[in-house]
Amino acid sequence: MVFLFSWMKVKEVMKQPFVVDKDISLKEAAKIMSSNGIGSLIFVSGNDIRGIITDTDLVRNYDSSAKIKSIMSAKVITISPDENLENAAQLMRKNAIKRLPVVDNGKLVGIVTVTELIAHADELDDEFFFD
Repeated sequence: MVFLFSWMKVKEVMKQPFVVDKDISLKEAAKIMSSNGIGSLIFVSGNDIRGIITDTDLVRNYDSSAKIKSIMSAKVITISPDENLENAAQLMRKNAIKRLPVVDNGKLVGIVTVTELIAHADELDDEFFFD
């Protein structure tokens, strides 16, 4: 059984997302992630999320001349800042993802990662993330 602080909201633990608004090279993406100590970039156009690229995507698909659009996940699963952390964890588990962009009224306002969830978990059994 999983016990998370169900009363804690995503907005209480979310971080500021790193965004890019152009189709940069994978090499540029890697430099941004490395220099900022982050594991993902969100590709946006205006207020619309076009995709997300993670450090795992870079490792699996690296080609210094390729652009992020060629390997990013275009189907981005998001969450509301008013959802609780338990719902965020369930959404991550169901979709086998580690990051959820946080969207409020159609606008990207943050990102919540599995790291924040674990840091605020009362108790997690091993099967939650390693099914």
